[in-house]
Amino acid sequence: MISCVPERIQGSKNVVLAATALAAFLPPFMLSAVNIALPAIQAHFSASAVWLSWVATAYLLASAVFLVPAGKMGDIWGRKLVLLWGTWAFTFATLLCPFAPGMPVFILLRAVQGTGGALMLTMGMAILTSVFPSSERGKALGVNVAAVYAGSSAGPFFGGVLIAFWGWKAVFFTNVLLGLLLAFIMSRSIRFEWREAREQRLDVYGGILYGISLVALMYGASVLPSLEGAGLMGGGAVFFLLFLRRMVRAENPLFDVRLFSGNRVFTFSNVAALINYAATYSVAFLLSLYLQYIKGMTPAEAGTVMIVQPVLQALLSPFAGKLSDRLEPGLLASGGMLFTAFGLGIFIFLGWTTSLPLIVSALVLLGVGFAFFSSPNMNAIMGSVPAAYYGIASGSVGTMRVLGQMTSMAVITIVFALFLGEERITAERYDLFLVMTRICFSISSLLCCVGVFFSFFRGKLHS
Repeated sequence: MISCVPERIQGSKNVVLAATALAAFLPPFMLSAVNIALPAIQAHFSASAVWLSWVATAYLLASAVFLVPAGKMGDIWGRKLVLLWGTWAFTFATLLCPFAPGMPVFILLRAVQGTGGALMLTMGMAILTSVFPSSERGKALGVNVAAVYAGSSAGPFFGGVLIAFWGWKAVFFTNVLLGLLLAFIMSRSIRFEWREAREQRLDVYGGILYGISLVALMYGASVLPSLEGAGLMGGGAVFFLLFLRRMVRAENPLFDVRLFSGNRVFTFSNVAALINYAATYSVAFLLSLYLQYIKGMTPAEAGTVMIVQPVLQALLSPFAGKLSDRLEPGLLASGGMLFTAFGLGIFIFLGWTTSLPLIVSALVLLGVGFAFFSSPNMNAIMGSVPAAYYGIASGSVGTMRVLGQMTSMAVITIVFALFLGEERITAERYDLFLVMTRICFSISSLLCCVGVFFSFFRGKLHS
């Protein structure tokens, strides 16, 4: 709401929009560029297929652990300050990644990257919602979403180019420079701070319960169907129930669960986001490996093909966000998810002879579908809560995104572990790799169909 924003910040809205767009650009740029670098990273560290899946999973797991606390931290201590903390953590870990002596240290640094990325993404969206009035919010959030997709689209292409000319480490050094640029802009150009909940205290104990539950659940899923995996997931479920109990009883809860119990638009929009990301995140990981292993493409060639989807998302997201300021976001998001389901359905039939035009057609469907789902869905979430909850709501949608992404990677990790164990993906196992790919895309397509239900029946945001 405009009333919570001092007059002096109104003239700086474009600066805020640019800074938060860069904050939204960096994490997905890093993630998608690393997807292209996976074969090179596997060769450098002699990593197994399961270790390779943890390159993405470690980042996403750390992000999920800190997204909810990040929202509350920003509401209490200042959203600009927390965004700066995240930027410095992200940049420092990125700088150290190329010098990791082995996969364990590399994975640990990826987790630190994910922590920084969580603070950046959560605070950027909360700041935008604080600055822009409801009549302009969908458009502003659409630009933010477009920045996310611009990062996703630039990552495969420029990552492929960087790897071709300077090796996989150049991907990380490029992100260091961008991180330093963001820190400079935030420190010098944005003087105002947002702290609507400054009188509250951070629930550290609740954060610990939340973090333990997520780590146990996701690591347990990665080692299924072993007894250890089942035990970890059971323990994670217990800790999550303890977290929920704490959130109901705490005076200043880390996350106000009443937002879910009394707000159908907020609840169903979050569930739809969770399912959509669970269905779609694996596309970049699997398609990168498919194009390079099965089609014999170079990283640059694979990145050029994969750029189709995020470019469409970046181009259409501002339009979809602006449209959701006038039309009901739920209808737009439901139509977008239907397009996404069709695109995923095409990938179920990937094989040795699948034509490139068919692959590009599926990516077009995914790009259009995701653009018309994500911006309207985010507008519905942020527009359904009061200003004092912007940080928490932003952390919530970020958590749904990362939990969905982790679920997507957990499915891949389980399928890879069942079929390959600790073996690497080599030429003699390419037929088996195709079978695993089809299974993963079948699960994704089914999930997306379920998500349409929650998207369509969320209720109305606009009266």
